[in-house]
Amino acid sequence: MTPAILEARQVGFAYRGAAPTLTDVSIDITPGRGVALVGESGAGKTTLLRLLLGLTSPTSGRILFDGTELSLRDRGRMRAFRRSVQTVFQDPYSSLDPRQRVGRIIAEPLRSLGLVAGRPGGSHAGQRVAAALLAVGLPVDVAHRYPHEFSGGQRQRIAIARAIVCEPRVLLADEPVSALDVSTRVRIVDLLAELQESHGLTIVMVSHDLAVVSMLCRHTAVLERGRIVEQGDTAAVLGSPGHPYTRRLIDSVPRLPTGS
Repeated sequence: MTPAILEARQVGFAYRGAAPTLTDVSIDITPGRGVALVGESGAGKTTLLRLLLGLTSPTSGRILFDGTELSLRDRGRMRAFRRSVQTVFQDPYSSLDPRQRVGRIIAEPLRSLGLVAGRPGGSHAGQRVAAALLAVGLPVDVAHRYPHEFSGGQRQRIAIARAIVCEPRVLLADEPVSALDVSTRVRIVDLLAELQESHGLTIVMVSHDLAVVSMLCRHTAVLERGRIVEQGDTAAVLGSPGHPYTRRLIDSVPRLPTGS
């Protein structure tokens, strides 16, 4: 069996003075197997993603990285973790600093992780930025421009370039296409699928869009009120759901009316 890169082991989480957001959640992220976290708003999907991203610690249970418990206080371990696990956020308009040129934005993980020395525009950093831009289908000269010069889809490509510039193993994506129009959404999904193959990325994605889930993720976990009520092969979960909540989720997907 392939060892997991990331694991949640009986994880629980509660904000101070509030009811638990997550209860007894366990899930494995293994190389090459995309994972979708689905459920209604408030189900705990984004909280679980934050725990897997190491932005906060669970109230109970453990998050494991390469088999070892993740400790936010262990700087050396967290640096290795940050190089291996990157993220793409939902809103391409707020996730990029408007005051910075695109090249500097994309190079930020290289600087913060100490992967390049010297100026952000130095030769090695510049080569890494150029390679990331080409990987997401943007020309190299984009590096000299500012985010406001680009459409939402182009900005999300820039955000993806920033995420892959340090060659991570896992990409955590929180509704990465929900803020985009339909045609742009399709192109970004195609790009993520291509990066899964070309860069060996394992994608963990929060999404309400079950069509996107079926295209990118082999494994699906369904959350209801902070608990995983069903998980398994995506085709089985979406095609033959075993839990009533999963069936309700699938039935709630809008469908075009059929002609008479």
